Amino acid sequence: MKKKIINDPIHGFIDIPSGLIYALISHPYLQRLRNINQLGLSYLVYPGARHSRLGHALGAMHLMCQAIVSLRSKGKVITDEEAEAAACAILLHDIGHGPFSHALESSIVNNIPHEKISIAFMKRLNAQFAGQLEMAIAIFENKYPKKFLHQLVSGQLDVDRLDYLRRDSFFSGVAEGMIGVERIIKMLDVANDELVVEAKGIYSIEKFLISRRLMYWQVYLHKTVIAADQMLLQILRRARELFQKGTDLFASPALAFFLKKTITLEAFETKDALTVFAQLDDSDITCATKAWCFSDDKVLQTLCRMLAARDLFRIEMRDAAFDVPEIMQKKSVVQQHLQLTDEETDYFVQADHISNKAYDSGNEKIHIRYNDNELRDIFQASDMLGAQAFSGVTKKYFLCYPKQTSKILL
Repeated sequence: MKKKIINDPIHGFIDIPSGLIYALISHPYLQRLRNINQLGLSYLVYPGARHSRLGHALGAMHLMCQAIVSLRSKGKVITDEEAEAAACAILLHDIGHGPFSHALESSIVNNIPHEKISIAFMKRLNAQFAGQLEMAIAIFENKYPKKFLHQLVSGQLDVDRLDYLRRDSFFSGVAEGMIGVERIIKMLDVANDELVVEAKGIYSIEKFLISRRLMYWQVYLHKTVIAADQMLLQILRRARELFQKGTDLFASPALAFFLKKTITLEAFETKDALTVFAQLDDSDITCATKAWCFSDDKVLQTLCRMLAARDLFRIEMRDAAFDVPEIMQKKSVVQQHLQLTDEETDYFVQADHISNKAYDSGNEKIHIRYNDNELRDIFQASDMLGAQAFSGVTKKYFLCYPKQTSKILL
């Protein structure tokens, strides 16, 4: 079978076989991910973090193929059809992401998670490819008999995480994410239809869990990234409110469709919403926010100009929640300084929380297998990972407000 080759900065040369996988990669639904940043607004903190979700999808597919080769070398029976289906499942696992995904999910698609939209895309593609994705969808939804194939797509030690930690570390320049991907894959095995790790790979797993925790606090949940995300969320919230009031605002047809309407999951599954969503990428949001810098609406104009100039919200973070009097005091000063109404002030002062859990021991476990075939949870096997930081959820509370009022607020 003829193969195409892609040169990836993380994994080197990636082989793309002709046939179904090549056809999926060439499809407009997947090519759209080329224009969606993997890390959203993180480039405002890490300028190199401009890599795309398409690169991540290809990298994860490459690691899936390597994992299957490794498991087959240990005697595990994986048919060619299953191998192709698993590769398709991971290739399409992020296809439901929209531009600046998490801000978009919280605003213009009515809190519909990207996984649900991914399933809708897969089913649409399955119809276009005459049912060739049936097994891939079953693996993605954990309905296929071989559970370990789903765990490779979505689990505590899936190839999705292995790729994005390494990739995001490379492009952000944060070295903590540089995990031993190749060794982890070589140490994978299957016992009782579940992924396990050979005992000699325990230190690589420890490094993986530590790296994941550090990358969340240093990159994914970096306080300045959170502040930028909050600004974009409020921008989209305001634009949606104005559109639904009939205000004439610049927007691409696809973006206007979602700003004018309240879209349900059913609309993605049965109506035209999925077709329109497939036309959205980062450029729709970027061009709109640039145009909205000149909007007649004071709130939208101010927020967009602040984001364009990287004049981001000041953000305070702590372990305890901010109480109502604190929040109201901040709102009072911001309202007076910016000459806003009560309703308008709500867009400029935001209080919420973020959380991080490196390892969900109460859900699916990472099992270490010893020479006598004894299986131990990584927490039992490791002398490093018993700390509460790994076993429980670390929650931090934040309060955002404009920087120019921070001196008054202190």
